[in-house]
Amino acid sequence: MTEKFPTINSTLSPKELSKLIQQKYGLSDKTKCSIFRLAMNHLYIVHDDEVKYVFRVYTHNWRNKLEIEEELRLLLHLKETERQVAFPIADKSKEYIQEIEAPEGKRFGVLFSYAKGKKTAIFSDQTSFLIGQSLAKVHQATENFELKRISYHAQNLLKDSVLRTQEFFGKNISEIDFLEKLSAFLMPKIENIDKQKIRYGSVHLDVWFDNLHIDGEKEITFFDFDFCGNGYLCFDISYFLFQLFATNLNTEEYQIKAESFLKGYETVTEISSEERKLLPFACLAIMIYYISVQCDRFEYWTNIFLNEDHLKRMVGNLKRWIAYNEIKIE
Repeated sequence: MTEKFPTINSTLSPKELSKLIQQKYGLSDKTKCSIFRLAMNHLYIVHDDEVKYVFRVYTHNWRNKLEIEEELRLLLHLKETERQVAFPIADKSKEYIQEIEAPEGKRFGVLFSYAKGKKTAIFSDQTSFLIGQSLAKVHQATENFELKRISYHAQNLLKDSVLRTQEFFGKNISEIDFLEKLSAFLMPKIENIDKQKIRYGSVHLDVWFDNLHIDGEKEITFFDFDFCGNGYLCFDISYFLFQLFATNLNTEEYQIKAESFLKGYETVTEISSEERKLLPFACLAIMIYYISVQCDRFEYWTNIFLNEDHLKRMVGNLKRWIAYNEIKIE
């Protein structure tokens, strides 16, 4: 008998997943499952007649069970405190995590509620206001809420990240030199934060249009907390502003939406002057980290765009942000 060839990242059958989900969660025989996105994790849309869910299958060796349990604990905490998030759903045995034996090894699956509304990169300044308001409400619930997961700090956001990116590209190019220089510039800014003046707790770390749904410009629902961990809450504010900047090339439009977002946030809770000082810099550290994550997960994500041209575009966005905020890198 021929042995099965080893794999690193398989695609689970939607048909078979549909049967598994129907059985485990007690759904009807009308349950259907289809692939939505095969990326950092694999997402499936599940329909049970008119009811819609999302089933996430974590890629092999991406998150361990404790990390997933902690992500779900955060989401259930947010649901209990009436924050608008897509939340995990327990199966008939009151378990939230399914263990699936894939060809490459054990993978974990979680069924989530489907976020109301729709995803769009183009939204009004009023919607930006609502996003700020909703994020502030989330932060009220996550401040001082500690997770047994990664804590984001200067070493893993900057120093370790640049080393991983250097290793992936394997040669000296100007963009790597720039990331090294930027990392060295940012290190003291992150390390020397006055912790008494900046709120700390559980952060989403990936708040942007791709991870929220807008329901009739009245309600915002956040989802995909895969990168949640411990960090300064203003990391989320800074990252959203950077993504808003990247998707609004007209700086005047960006400025209106950014101000509206911050106003919405501060209708709920204040952003301290110390946090405001960090906003232009925090997102740069997070983006250096995410460049390295893309390098780390290259073989699993099949992100063929990750090449020197892509790195140039990423660094170009960083440079544009730096110019806009008049940051002088010494």
